[in-house]
Amino acid sequence: MIREPLFFQRNRVGRVYTGGKLFHGFFGDEDKDGYEPEEWIASSVRAVNRVPKSEREGVSVLENGAYFDDLLKEEKEALLGKDGVMRILVKALDSSIRLPAQVHPDKAFSRENFHSSYGKTECWLILDTRPDAKIFFGFKEGVNEKDLLSAVEQSETDADAMERLMRAIPVKKGDVCLVPARTVHAIGKGCLILEVQEPTDFTIQPERYCGEYRLSDEEMYLGLPKEKALSCFDFGKPPCGMLTPTTLYEKDGVKKDVLIGEQHTDCFNVNRITLTGGEYQMARGGYAVYVVTEGEGELLGKEYSRKIQKGDYFFMPACLNGQFTLRGNLEVAECY
Repeated sequence: MIREPLFFQRNRVGRVYTGGKLFHGFFGDEDKDGYEPEEWIASSVRAVNRVPKSEREGVSVLENGAYFDDLLKEEKEALLGKDGVMRILVKALDSSIRLPAQVHPDKAFSRENFHSSYGKTECWLILDTRPDAKIFFGFKEGVNEKDLLSAVEQSETDADAMERLMRAIPVKKGDVCLVPARTVHAIGKGCLILEVQEPTDFTIQPERYCGEYRLSDEEMYLGLPKEKALSCFDFGKPPCGMLTPTTLYEKDGVKKDVLIGEQHTDCFNVNRITLTGGEYQMARGGYAVYVVTEGEGELLGKEYSRKIQKGDYFFMPACLNGQFTLRGNLEVAECY
């Protein structure tokens, strides 16, 4: 029986890029960069790595040692509601270098090529930055397929060939960006990001190098023919990308901002809950992932109390809808 929110063991995931230094101020980790620059949060997804560090790398493990994907199978309706589908993946990531220029498939491309119902539309909430932090989003005006193919070839020896095709956008703490599937993008160096996305790890990254690491064709094209993989890029006018949060209400020490709403995408929603001594009842009608991004407080239910602070995260099962509240002086991302 599911009687309380689910908390997890830490879940650092390996990547071929370096980062993680900014996890020191968020999770309290060691103050250094390394090759585990991502924390996968309430994850039921396995990481696509050339050499995974374990059979189920990427899948979250509960505090009691159980794998989250196993529990989702055993308690599907209690955790996820009647349709029994986990539709999101949440990550925290910190990049010390610019990541390769990349694109993610939409649902149609995924169904055709990866036998998956999900693509990888994603959004970024900037949690912290290093000096001169930026992201890259959308092709510059006039860039076409010929330019992309040329830059892919040039990237064998020119580290900036792909970067020159994309729009650079400086970012700061609190900024929000929506990255629709098929939109070229790259996370720049110095960005600590909370990423909410469709539940896959599909990334087409046709740039040959990630820092000093030389990507294989498999890592670049996910096993697809090069021409098919590059057809995933959209050369139309890029979407706005950077979004302005909308305040839904502010009263009694509780402020609720909509960061990603139904008007932006049908893939997920993200709210920011800011408490200044108030109480917020988590009664949204289904499951959700909560990440404490600032401050400290308590998670309260009937005969239940747990202190929470910046860097903590938990999964709220659908069957517990309306039974728990947040209280304190804190900021929380609500993802569903």
